[in-house]
This record gives sequence, C-alpha cells and structure tokens, in this order.
Amino acid sequence: MTEQDSSATSEDDAEVDPVAKADRPSAKRMTFPNPLLVVVSGPSGVGKSTIVAELARNRPQVVPIVTATTRKQRKNEINGVHYHFLTDGDFAELVARDGLLEHANNHGHSYGTPIDQVRGILAAGRDAILTISPEGARNVRRKVPDALLIFVMPPSMEDLDDRLRNRGSESEASIERRRRDAERWMAQAVEYDHVVVNETGHPEQAAERIWEIIQAEARRDPPRRPRV
Repeated sequence: MTEQDSSATSEDDAEVDPVAKADRPSAKRMTFPNPLLVVVSGPSGVGKSTIVAELARNRPQVVPIVTATTRKQRKNEINGVHYHFLTDGDFAELVARDGLLEHANNHGHSYGTPIDQVRGILAAGRDAILTISPEGARNVRRKVPDALLIFVMPPSMEDLDDRLRNRGSESEASIERRRRDAERWMAQAVEYDHVVVNETGHPEQAAERIWEIIQAEARRDPPRRPRV
C-alpha cells in the first residue's frame, strides 16, 4: 500500500502527499491511452456505492460497472442501475460461461462483475470502476495484477454501526456479523494501493480524493496496463 489518505486532506497536506501533489487536471480527460481498472472496496455500509455514484456524476471519464447479485432488491434500488438482480440459476449460468471477471459469496449472497462491461469500457478508453467486496477485490488482483485497488475506510467502527442501522434492513445479528467482517477487512487494508476515509456526510470529498488518485495513477511511469 503506498499511503493512507483521508478524504478531508488539506491543501497543506497536499504539499507532502506525492499523489495529491501530482497534476490535478479538470474532468476534461475523457479518454486515455492506458485506461484503468479501478476497484473500490471496503466493508459493508462504508458508503462505497454512494462515493462511486458521486464520482461518476462529476467525472464522466469514470464509468461504473453494474454488479450482478443474487441478493434481494432493496427498497429504492433499480434493477440494472444499482445491481443486476439475478436468480441463483441465472447467476450460475453466467459463471459457467465465464461471463464474470470475478465472483464471490458475501453474507450468503453471490456477487459478480460482468466481464463484457469491463472490456467494453476499457476498449472505449474510459476508466472502469468496480464497487465490490474485499473478497472480490482480492479475486480481481489475482486475475488482473495491474488493477488499481482502493480501500474505503469508515472514520470509526461506531460510525459504521450507525450507518448499518440507519439502512433499516439489517438485524442485530447481521450487524454484528458485518462488524466482525469489517474489522478483519480493515486489518488487511495494507494489501491495497490506497486507503481513503469516507467522513460521515461528505462522500463528495472521498469521491474527489479517489479522482485525484486516478489522475495520478494514469500518469504513472511505467503505466498500469490492465489485461481483462
């Protein structure tokens, strides 16, 4: 891991931060000769999806991948936008025909990354961004060593507990299980290229920090060359 970032990085901090000190161009970079495969991961409830949605709204160079899953659709979720909600049989068929870049079981449900989406975005010269579990991130790193892995950290475990409870879809047993998993995954964050803290109520700051990291990594020499 090259560093641990806070989404609330100050301008003074940027003077000593090699990533933040790199060029900070605007969102005009629409294509790049070496587009990135970016993996945003972290514990359940940390706000990964909110951050990535914020990033994609403001930075059209970055295109989110819609994950396939067998879990039930939650209130206010849209099929094909938040997730591709599949039956167990449809998911198994995707796995059988190598239609997923990676897949993993997380809290009793299957999740996977449609490989055709990833290839299409990279071929168009855009950065493909995945929002997946730490297990899924590990699977991507094994298959695509040049993928850029970013771990999203909560400000505290108490804050993460509050976020899980506020979702209104978790039992106490589920929250406790997710907390244990979060503690284990946070201890393994050193395996990632970067760590970003998602401060409560400020996902736009975490999104902007990830954009800065992507811009710096896109200019790395030698460049990352994800092969999917």
